[in-house]
Amino acid sequence: MNIQAMKQSLRQSIIAARLAIAPEERLRLSNNIAIRISKLESYKEAVTVLGYMNFGAEFAAEIFVRQALLDGKQVLLPKVNKNTKLLDVYRVVDLANDIAPGNWDIREPISEQCEKVTDLTLVDFILLPGVAFGPDGARLGYGGGFYDKLLERMPHQPTLVAAAYALQVVENIPQENTDGKVEWLITEQETIHCVV
Repeated sequence: MNIQAMKQSLRQSIIAARLAIAPEERLRLSNNIAIRISKLESYKEAVTVLGYMNFGAEFAAEIFVRQALLDGKQVLLPKVNKNTKLLDVYRVVDLANDIAPGNWDIREPISEQCEKVTDLTLVDFILLPGVAFGPDGARLGYGGGFYDKLLERMPHQPTLVAAAYALQVVENIPQENTDGKVEWLITEQETIHCVV
């Protein structure tokens, strides 16, 4: 089995396992994870954070985004640029008015409403989405490579954090040279400082 097939097989099994968690339980786990993220020193010190809006049965990142806004952080959210096939980032201040369903029905910033941020050096802290993560910081995304390309464009190294249910933590995630790793992996059970 080649690496792409291994990744796809792992994606399918983890997504199915995530969907099997009852919605109320996913919300409870997500709240626990969000509390753990807010206790990270790098989060407390961050001025500008890049989050994302969740979809499907993944960690409810919206809880984190709302908390960051309450904490007075400058909050950025990604939006897929259909022309460049890259992620653009926009500052959001009000989730009720600044976001709407976009690609794949994922809620994203309304570009006419939000300020586009081109200076990526402003970003101190990034919460990365993903399907599966390794205790070593390995990350298996959804296969589009959007975040790997975004991180390549950053001239500095912000704190990279992944939030996941414990069942998403897997040993020996198939990795390629272009796959980045996270520094922190947060589950409802533990805060793991990964060796990057």
